[in-house]
Amino acid sequence: MATPGALVQVDDFLRGTGNFHPSTAPSRPWWWLPLMILFFGAIYGGCMGSYHFVSLERTRQVLYSAMKVPLLLFASTLLCLPGFLVLNTLLGLRDDLRDSLQAILASQAGLSVTLAALGPITRFWYFSVENYRAALLFNGVMFAVATVAGHILATRYYRALIARHRYHRIAQYAWLIAYAFVGVQMGWTLRPFVGSPDMATTFLRDEPLSNAYVVVAGLIFGS
Repeated sequence: MATPGALVQVDDFLRGTGNFHPSTAPSRPWWWLPLMILFFGAIYGGCMGSYHFVSLERTRQVLYSAMKVPLLLFASTLLCLPGFLVLNTLLGLRDDLRDSLQAILASQAGLSVTLAALGPITRFWYFSVENYRAALLFNGVMFAVATVAGHILATRYYRALIARHRYHRIAQYAWLIAYAFVGVQMGWTLRPFVGSPDMATTFLRDEPLSNAYVVVAGLIFGS
């Protein structure tokens, strides 16, 4: 992935040109978009897990987070897909299903590339702030920014679909809402990503499942 040719492919993807022009989807290797999600998601995951990186013990958190960010994106997508398929069927959009899935993968790849580009900013934030709660909230903001970028890329692919059938707009926004809702809870289930320096480094927290939205409200309002 880290070759000049690969970087050209990523540039074409962001611009929507070459192999990544929406009209060339049938002739493009199917694995490019999932590979971008895996590679660039892992880059940001490594940055995300590097909070309070003051010992070799924290290296495990970097590796765990590098694995878990792509896992978060893929797992959230898979959980949302059945409902998305049913909605497309009900709206009479099954004939365009392949193109719709390309748009979804493009949105996740765009989110991953944007996250990787924001990685240095996250590291700078870690250098500037020694506060675990602030680190959590900052990463939430980075994911929100990357989600907007992913939505912009999805819209590029959806433009032709909406021109075919206006109900594709409903499907697009339904996906965005469902994915955001599931993604937040999935992220909480797969925690820790940042890793508290006051707790042992583990792949998953040994705690009962809880509601992410209640916890986020507590972080914001300080309860």
